[in-house]
Amino acid sequence: MSEANSSHATELTSQYIAQVTGDLERNAKEQERIGQEIETLQEQLHALQHDHTVLVNMQQALGSANPAAEADTAAAPSVPHQVSAEPKQSKPKKASATNAKKTASKKPAAKDSSAKAPTATATATAKPTLVDLIRGHLEQAGEPRSAAEISAALTQAHPDRSVKATVVRTTLEGLVAKSHAHRAKQGSSVFYTAAAASEPAPAEPQQEAVVG
Repeated sequence: MSEANSSHATELTSQYIAQVTGDLERNAKEQERIGQEIETLQEQLHALQHDHTVLVNMQQALGSANPAAEADTAAAPSVPHQVSAEPKQSKPKKASATNAKKTASKKPAAKDSSAKAPTATATATAKPTLVDLIRGHLEQAGEPRSAAEISAALTQAHPDRSVKATVVRTTLEGLVAKSHAHRAKQGSSVFYTAAAASEPAPAEPQQEAVVG
């Protein structure tokens, strides 16, 4: 029994020794790998520190050089500024001359527009309104007429004006409402006749403006 126990103990110790040996080898390799990484990182850190110092020195050098450059650029335009001061005196004269020409050219235009205004108003007042045309047609006809007949007759008599039957019917209804015309229905048709005593109402030109 003692021999078996001793043999079993030696096997266990040999296994432990082999395991510890393997762990030591792995530990040594890991230390070597991490050491190499530390060395590379230190080299990178030194390179970055060196670049940082170089950049700081360049920034300081450029910062000290900027005020001198600004002083040079500020002093440089003083000579051309004095030279360009003389030609500017002639510009107000040109501006005043151009302003005088503009005012002179505006005056005839104002006269022309004022001269054209009476002619435009004269032509506008001379042109009869649609209400006048419809009332005149009813008075001349002397018999009942439909809105379509009145529209066709006015279109033939005044080809330069666009006379629509719907507008004529609306105008006729307005005349009937003011007792300036009479409305009579025969079957499905509606006929209109002129009123015997019709007085012009001041609101008729406004109706023409709304209808047109």
